[in-house]
Amino acid sequence: MVNSYKIALVTLSSEGLEIARKISLEVPSRIFVHSQVAQTDDYVVFDRVVELTGEIFKRYKKIVYILPVGVAVRALAPYIQHKTIDPAVVAIDMKARWAISLLSGHEGGANDLCLKVSNILGSEPIVTTATEARKDIIVGIGCRRGADSRDIVQAVIRTLEKVEIDLDRVRMLASADIKKDEQGLIQAGQELGIPLYFIPGKQILSLPLNVTESEFVRESVGLPGVAEPCALLAGRNTKLILGKTICKSVTIAIAREDLL
Repeated sequence: MVNSYKIALVTLSSEGLEIARKISLEVPSRIFVHSQVAQTDDYVVFDRVVELTGEIFKRYKKIVYILPVGVAVRALAPYIQHKTIDPAVVAIDMKARWAISLLSGHEGGANDLCLKVSNILGSEPIVTTATEARKDIIVGIGCRRGADSRDIVQAVIRTLEKVEIDLDRVRMLASADIKKDEQGLIQAGQELGIPLYFIPGKQILSLPLNVTESEFVRESVGLPGVAEPCALLAGRNTKLILGKTICKSVTIAIAREDLL
């Protein structure tokens, strides 16, 4: 029987267990931990990850491995069938630096799962499916508290039109993690059908970025800005092609990734 409402979190280490706990606080999950790490009724204890994978592969639609990706690949190999029926699988390193969409990325929802756990942990989402790799535009978004989703959607569309870029080229929307609970922003991402990634504020503060600083934003949220730094940090080899542009209660900046 498939536990469609739960995510299986699998780890071999105490470090991984801490990461699993963080995820389980925000999404319905069941934690599977190696017997050498913990013996408790709170988690399902296992001895061999390959055997465990065989048990959970058909019972869970979503699996997150918090362990070396090579271990995950070897554990999954005997059970993989087809991308339309295999569960969504994400692998996270034990420092939570990266979350990798590993199996059933587009069809099975691993790309969305990858982004979800990245937003929880502050990890960098790694998505390699061809449908995403061809997209090279990132839209950074800042907004006032309580901004309406319709205003955000219109701001994104109008700003893209200003630089003559199709919505289909947008790989990601990005904002600061202080906006994680901003319902208008979350709804706008859903309406646009584009992944929404939240950049940790400490990352914005720690990196030297050539961005237009806002005294209002610094006083309000303690950051030099939101739209421009988030557009730059959400991708690799990014360059601003449109600096922050204010549309009512929304600020937009657009960056392009150099994929060559």
